[in-house]
Amino acid sequence: MDIIRDYSFVAEDNRGASAAIGNFDGVHIGHRKVIDMARAEATRIGAPLGVMTFEPHPRQYFASDAPAFRLMGPKARAHRLEKLGVDKLYELNFNAALSALSPRDFARQVIVEGLGLRHVVVGADFHFGKDRAGSAADLVKFGDEMGFGVTVAELLEGETGEVSSTAIRASLTEGRPRDAAAMLGHWHRIEGKVIRGDQRGRELGYPTANMSIDGLHPPKFGVYAVLVDVLDGPNKGSYRGAASIGVRPQFNGEKPNLESFLFDFKGDLYGTHLSVALIEYLRPEAKFDGLNALIEQMDADCAHAREILEAEA
Repeated sequence: MDIIRDYSFVAEDNRGASAAIGNFDGVHIGHRKVIDMARAEATRIGAPLGVMTFEPHPRQYFASDAPAFRLMGPKARAHRLEKLGVDKLYELNFNAALSALSPRDFARQVIVEGLGLRHVVVGADFHFGKDRAGSAADLVKFGDEMGFGVTVAELLEGETGEVSSTAIRASLTEGRPRDAAAMLGHWHRIEGKVIRGDQRGRELGYPTANMSIDGLHPPKFGVYAVLVDVLDGPNKGSYRGAASIGVRPQFNGEKPNLESFLFDFKGDLYGTHLSVALIEYLRPEAKFDGLNALIEQMDADCAHAREILEAEA
């Protein structure tokens, strides 16, 4: 998959795609519907399949001090889109110049002149251009005027209502990763590099792989049954485990992170990249009356997680 970040300088072989446009945070089943519609059109007209998205997320750009809300970072999103068979990822730099374009200028300068897209697919709630002034209907009109095709996808309804990134965040906040997965079409995953922690887990007999969750919407703090993919290095592969998300109240922690214990694993994971899938919420964070009580609870957590993950096999 090719990643293109500047619409002003685009190689000819990266132009002419049929592209889905949106933020695609989480790449949920609604997003996949839009991408599949772009795929069908790409096949019909003999064009590459593209996705146009923006980095940073526009919401993040306009409210940089707001609480973290993203379900996945750009690398995780690109990883997921590549798995879906996307040929061209237009991960455009969202900056002052791009955000100042009127809807018509966005269509002309970005879609037509910059990327030369032959067809675009957007959701019915799509807005674009300065102050989000352009609607999906406006895009259809511009497509007719400027010579590119437009398909508008209706919003997708799930069993519990409209499928959206907002609804997925709510499920994760409430400790319902299975409900989030039903809307995502895959397990919610946190991806990142293993960083060096305080190594207290090793001293307790539970060495953990520590990862930052900075910039991501924090799921409900507590202990989870997880599936872990080691994405690189000599230990590359898939593992089962138990993980804690939160501030480690036993040790008076303050900065939230993710700590994963991989079952039946021996090796060094520092510096490698992990993808941790949240399967089931087990319990909230707690402070115990001494380390022995903590270790006893960790034993129980791991036994419970093993039972749950065996059923998923």
